[in-house]
Amino acid sequence: MTNSSPLSLVWRPEDTSPAVAVAPGPVYREDILEIIEQTINGLDGELRQLSMDIHDHPELAYEERHAHDVLTAFMAKHGFEVTKQYHLETAWLASYSAPGADGRTIGINSEMDALPRVGHACGHNLIAIAGVAVACAIKAVFEKIQDQWQDPASRNTRCHPAPGPKGSVSLSSCLARELIEVEYFGHTAHAALSPWEGTNALDAAVLGYNNISALRQQLRPTHRVHGVFEGKDWAANVIPDYAKFICYVRAPTRAEQEQTMKRVLPCFEAAALATGCTVKITNLGAVYDLRQNKALSDEVAHIARSKYGAVDYEWGIKSASTDFGNVTYELPSLHPGFAIPTIVDGGNHTPGFEKAAGTMAAHYACLDVSKALAATGVRVVIDDEFYAKVQKTFEDDKAVRDLVYT
Repeated sequence: MTNSSPLSLVWRPEDTSPAVAVAPGPVYREDILEIIEQTINGLDGELRQLSMDIHDHPELAYEERHAHDVLTAFMAKHGFEVTKQYHLETAWLASYSAPGADGRTIGINSEMDALPRVGHACGHNLIAIAGVAVACAIKAVFEKIQDQWQDPASRNTRCHPAPGPKGSVSLSSCLARELIEVEYFGHTAHAALSPWEGTNALDAAVLGYNNISALRQQLRPTHRVHGVFEGKDWAANVIPDYAKFICYVRAPTRAEQEQTMKRVLPCFEAAALATGCTVKITNLGAVYDLRQNKALSDEVAHIARSKYGAVDYEWGIKSASTDFGNVTYELPSLHPGFAIPTIVDGGNHTPGFEKAAGTMAAHYACLDVSKALAATGVRVVIDDEFYAKVQKTFEDDKAVRDLVYT
């Protein structure tokens, strides 16, 4: 295990944030929270070692073989039934059924992939250990209490690090996002000797990009359209016969994103028409906005304010995107962010954040949010009134969402 190099880290200034600071108050079943805190505190050293092991061995999506092996070994050691290579080579499932349980389920997600060139610059090493910490804490509670569980159902949770005020848990949403690949096909020619014989695919891609730039003035400020060019066998003296533009289209909700997409696609089609190229547009997948279940988020907010720090609705991953948003459309779910200290302008997806994700301050911020998530998960299982509130909140939100979407 190696530690990150020294950094001059800062928390985001609290006086510029809408975060609500600690206001001590009773939480549901203090005895349960005590079990959770003792369990996670007892695993502190193991969790730190696991986090840094993943941090120091960054692996891209679908290639997380080392992370797969160390995480499954950890879960097996702590009494979970583990299925390796669960549907995917690097995915896994760890499960535990409490005595007397007959169907009510808490789902917990651990994310463990890294980014090209900048490693764990989104802090997925922390997300990975948060998932296993929550699972171990809930298991410890189930082993010590004798309440009965009823009604088959599922709830899902995950968390994510980001810059923010010290000690804050963020309950913002995120942007819905669609990824598209735009390929232009033209005809090669000598760029100086006979350029009129060519059909320039790069010109088409650039023109599509410029069309998007012109469109931005009419887009809402909360919407995002961005991307990069790719090519093959390009040379300055040869007219390119192929160019690709990888494009992300984001908006605050799934419905808004799909409306913006309808305006973006003609920009690429018009570029092909203007240059004489042909175009192929491929949808590479969509992720939806986070529909934070209000009952679950209010409970986490109360625990965080009472025990660990502050709550805000502006930081976190509000203007980023996550595939967990799709989960929130299907199940009552919660995906809070949690603040870690970073260098100036060193937010997610930067080398500075990669180093920040390996600090002890980030580690303990991760453990705090894990405790709040575990306590909320236990309450869903054993408190029928709270369980009903969570379910009603989900159905009410679904009705509003479906009305807007249709």
